[in-house]
Amino acid sequence: MATLIHTLADHSDDINYCAFSSSCLATCSLDKTVRVYSLNSFTELPYSPLKGHTYAVHCCCFSPSGHVLASCSTDGTTAVWDAGDGRRLAVLEQPGGSPVRVCRFSPGAAYLVSGAADGTVALWNARSLKLHRSGNVKDGSLVACAFSPNGNFFVTGSSCGDLTIWDDKMRCLHNEKAHDLGVTCCDISSQPISDGEHGFRSFQMASCGQDNQIKLWLLLVADFSGRGFLSSFGTRAGELERVLTPAKTAVQMWRPGRWPKTSAAGVELKHKCTLGGHSAPVLACAFSYDGQLLVSGSVDKSVIIYEMSTGNALQTLTQHTRYVTTCAFAPYSPLLATGSMDKTVNIWQFDLKQPCAGTTAEDEPQAAVEAWSEDDVSAWLRAQDLADLVGLFKTNNIDGKELLNLTKESLTNELKIESLGLRSKVLQKIEDLRMKMASASAAVPEEFLCPITRELMKDPVIAADGYSYEKEAMESWISTNRRSSPMTNLPLPSLLLTPNRTLKMAIGRWLEARPKHD
Repeated sequence: MATLIHTLADHSDDINYCAFSSSCLATCSLDKTVRVYSLNSFTELPYSPLKGHTYAVHCCCFSPSGHVLASCSTDGTTAVWDAGDGRRLAVLEQPGGSPVRVCRFSPGAAYLVSGAADGTVALWNARSLKLHRSGNVKDGSLVACAFSPNGNFFVTGSSCGDLTIWDDKMRCLHNEKAHDLGVTCCDISSQPISDGEHGFRSFQMASCGQDNQIKLWLLLVADFSGRGFLSSFGTRAGELERVLTPAKTAVQMWRPGRWPKTSAAGVELKHKCTLGGHSAPVLACAFSYDGQLLVSGSVDKSVIIYEMSTGNALQTLTQHTRYVTTCAFAPYSPLLATGSMDKTVNIWQFDLKQPCAGTTAEDEPQAAVEAWSEDDVSAWLRAQDLADLVGLFKTNNIDGKELLNLTKESLTNELKIESLGLRSKVLQKIEDLRMKMASASAAVPEEFLCPITRELMKDPVIAADGYSYEKEAMESWISTNRRSSPMTNLPLPSLLLTPNRTLKMAIGRWLEARPKHD
């Protein structure tokens, strides 16, 4: 589904953020710089890197047209740059001088928001580059911000766990305690949700936090009558256009910055569901331009791509070796960028012809595994918690075909792996991979697949929600303090897991009846 096509390794310290325009990718880092790349060749533009901040750069963003780039820093400023030639147009000093953690342009490009560690929110006039208004969150540092696609309001997230909805007069329209241990990121889908009667009345928002959770919300707006309470944000009437989705299909959608007006009658934030999958704090989340996908990055070093129509995890990417701090979809091309504390930015290309829920970067049919390069095998080893063997496998030129042919004897005599436990673990992982390939080569009955891993179950158990899961997967789900059903998201009345022997026997009979493969 997503294939790694390029890795950028020009920064000398942790990557903090990345952002796309229609033609460029910008990245920023603890190394005090912003780098800008062409999407045609992923080479740096002549004026890159942008230097001027005196401390770490925490965030960067393009204006809707892509002509202007903003960056913010621990130095207490937000810098505004000409994305065409790299000239610094202005340095905006945050009220109070606190480190600036996040910056965002409004969809109509009339305003720029900056949020700081002391909780200040500054709304700048993007044309005059003067301060328009400012405000403060009640508690904590301001670490996240997202505009509604119609530009009528924006949402901020704080380190104390609150999501706050603001208008252009810095009035708090709504406040919600969202994540107990603090919000880390939020994003609002550019595609509205229709109520079928009064037109587009709500938007979908995602937030993530230190509690390991990704929460989906509905931003409910009372009505679309009137001229709207943020007329100065410069939005216009709704306008449809055809764009290329990550699936490379043309769909009709509303173009950001050209949306119906919303009255100030009321805005409400309603929790929709919680997505699972990460085992550590989630640091980043972002919607695809068409609203069909959501991507997240975590302290567990993984990136998960979710399908919004079902809430299912489509793919897990495990190429980063340290915390994943940022992720972003390109607006008009099937590209995804992920950045990490490993100092790299990975560029992924999508092919969503037939997405399969629950796959990981290494889950491929046998023909694809046999075609794996040595780097693909290295990525697979890291995903299996066998990173210590990467150097050994590379030295012995183990590619996909060699991997599938490894035996107990070759691990002992050729690779000189002395530990019996380690050899057994490697052989078991290879056998698991062969089983996945076997499942991919023949249609597996849906009831034989674990709802969590989407793999053929070996030891099925029945949970209190009445559904059957792979025992290890469900125990892992529960061990990460989840007390809700993976299928219904409702609380589990009990954590008891009962062996489903009938299902296990049925799976055994099905396996025995299948044609034997070499």
